[in-house]
Amino acid sequence: MRDADGEPRGVTVDLGRELARRAGTPIEFLIAPNSGELTDALSSGAIDAAFMPVDDERRKRVEFGPVYFVFENTYLVRAGSDINAIADVDRPGIRVIGIAGTTTIRTAGRLLEKTTIAAVGSVGQALDLLGSGKADAFALTRDSLRAFAARLPGSRILDGAFHQTGIAIAVPKNRPNALAYVTAFVEEAKASGLVRRAFDDAGLTELAVAPVSAGG
Repeated sequence: MRDADGEPRGVTVDLGRELARRAGTPIEFLIAPNSGELTDALSSGAIDAAFMPVDDERRKRVEFGPVYFVFENTYLVRAGSDINAIADVDRPGIRVIGIAGTTTIRTAGRLLEKTTIAAVGSVGQALDLLGSGKADAFALTRDSLRAFAARLPGSRILDGAFHQTGIAIAVPKNRPNALAYVTAFVEEAKASGLVRRAFDDAGLTELAVAPVSAGG
């Protein structure tokens, strides 16, 4: 998110600033519309670290530190839809959309066999399609969908989840020192309450921090 002055804010901003402070280096944020673009930027060396969902496809291009949060993937369904449960989504004639290059749409694509699935470039596009009735369900993380549901009267977030994924700090391949540094940072941030405070400051008081890894 951005504040009134256009400055980025949120959990990843708080953690990123603290990561840079401890490393004794200035920080510059790249705000991208989806995690696919962040993966491209990270693997090309345009950025040094990124906060994103852990994904087997991304592991081929970047390295992940430990998970600090585990989220659920579910669907936001349009107003008037007869989709009432996760299982109802996988039917002929149902149109599912997701953000291009994300773990969520890749997972939905593997699991759904009967629906029509399309990737869009941004959340704005997805909400336009859902609001206009050109899509039936929007696949994304439950915590993200809560805010978007309020912009579409009558839309509903389905109970349950079709997948769970962890969020971690990723670094470029072949940078073992960077990986070791973010690994130690995240484990300490979980243990010290830094991640908890970042969630609370963002108004995400209901979210649970992932456990500290054994030996972390």
